This record gives sequence, structure tokens and C-alpha cells, in this order.
Amino acid sequence: MKILVKSAFSALFCLACASAAQAQQLSIEASKTVPLRLSGPASSIVVGNKNIADVAVHDDRLIFVTGKSYGTTNLMVFNKAGEEVYSAEVVVTANSSNLVTVNRGGQNQTYDCAPVCRSALSLGDDPAYFSGLIQQQLQTQTLTEGN
Repeated sequence: MKILVKSAFSALFCLACASAAQAQQLSIEASKTVPLRLSGPASSIVVGNKNIADVAVHDDRLIFVTGKSYGTTNLMVFNKAGEEVYSAEVVVTANSSNLVTVNRGGQNQTYDCAPVCRSALSLGDDPAYFSGLIQQQLQTQTLTEGN
């Protein structure tokens, strides 16, 4: 009986290790898109949090993953039979190499300085500064869409 229990435990442990070895991590910068070629045809795609990352489908074997906001979520792709074709933890990061944060009187304002400095939205910025940038972006979007 002890041998049977040990064998069952060993099998479960090996199965857990194999699953962990298959886990993948996909790192994307915010506001960037990366192509992802799948090993098999996709029928359905699930993103844990669409506020962090989103997916555009090119065809059944090529998708594009876009980083929307900083954070971590997961991505799962299934074929028609419901079998998992791809699974990954998606980590969206900031490209901070060009970012400069200015602290004025305890309030942060972030700028993207490549090649010249322009205001940039960043979590943790002064709420009035942040809201003003969002309003400007919404107005620009409305103008470009012709509404």
C-alpha cells in the first residue's frame, strides 16, 4: 500500500512539474503589439483582463497581442475540440528608458522624451494633470474620427 501511495504521489509530482515547464510568459511594452504564431489552429481566444492586453486575430495560426496597460493577465488559445493550443502569462511593462517624471510640489507629471519631451499618461501622476491629458486625447480622437 505504501508503494502505491508513493507511486501515485510521484506521478502527480511529475505531472505538476511538466505543467509548470510548459507555462510561458509573454512580455510586451504598453502600447506595443507583438505577433504570436500558434502551433495549431485557434478556434477561441480568452484574455483574462482586456484592460491589460488585447488580441487581434489575423488567421487561425497568427494573432497579435497588444499591451494596453501595465499589469499581468493570462492568455489562453483553444482549438475546435476545446484543447489548449497556447497558454501564457502576459506581462505588460512600460518602456521607461525615455520617460522622465517631474515632481512639482509633491505632484508627479510624466513626459516621454524621445526625441523631444511630450506629456505622457502614467499611473500615479497628479490627477488634474492626468485628467487634462485624457481630455485632450479624447478630443483628438473625436476630431480624427470626424464625429
